[in-house]
Amino acid sequence: MRRPVLLSLLAATAAATLALAMPSRAAEDAVVIPAPAMDAGPATGIQTAVVAGGCFWGVQGVFQHTAGVVNAVSGYAGGTKATADYQTVSSGRTGHAESVEIKYDPKKISYGKILQIYFSVVHDPTQLNRQGPDTGTQYRSAIFTTSDEQKKVAEAYIAQLDSAKVFNRPIVTKVGALEAFYPAEAYHQDYLTLHPNQPYIAYNDLPKVENLKKLFADNYIEKPTLVSASKATN
Repeated sequence: MRRPVLLSLLAATAAATLALAMPSRAAEDAVVIPAPAMDAGPATGIQTAVVAGGCFWGVQGVFQHTAGVVNAVSGYAGGTKATADYQTVSSGRTGHAESVEIKYDPKKISYGKILQIYFSVVHDPTQLNRQGPDTGTQYRSAIFTTSDEQKKVAEAYIAQLDSAKVFNRPIVTKVGALEAFYPAEAYHQDYLTLHPNQPYIAYNDLPKVENLKKLFADNYIEKPTLVSASKATN
């Protein structure tokens, strides 16, 4: 997903070449999985979930089309504030993962349902330090928990899915406490919505939104909840 801020002719050509070189079968095909047997208890007020699953463009895009999500912001988690910028994180040596902070209404969607969507349509949780064409620790599968309850739910769900063998390989998703979340640069926000025709987005990310619509119809909303709209109302 390494693209310059302004898509030059060179970048567009490179993206087209990358798309042609990709396999005919998308790396992040959706998998039908059971709902978590354990979920977070009732809560009041807006809650926060932070997940990482490859390029944050697609992760953000899926959750922006998810009912009950009031904001989904692309950013970095796992490293320090000093290294929380795109160029540095792209080195793969900062400890950061490209992540998405999800603010959600627990009366409309549960933490467990967010994890079900995450494991089913957002990414392939069996790929270690990569997703599709992107490789490096910054693209790892990770859940950054904000409470002991979230940790218990996430770990129990991973154990449940592994036990049920819904994936062909073991889940490699790491679960750990969130130390801090740093929003990514403005040009990364709402990227899927703003650049639907870019080859990377069209091939890797738009199918995820379609899978959300097909597999989680009750949780899908057609109009995305954008970061830009949230800022305008605050």
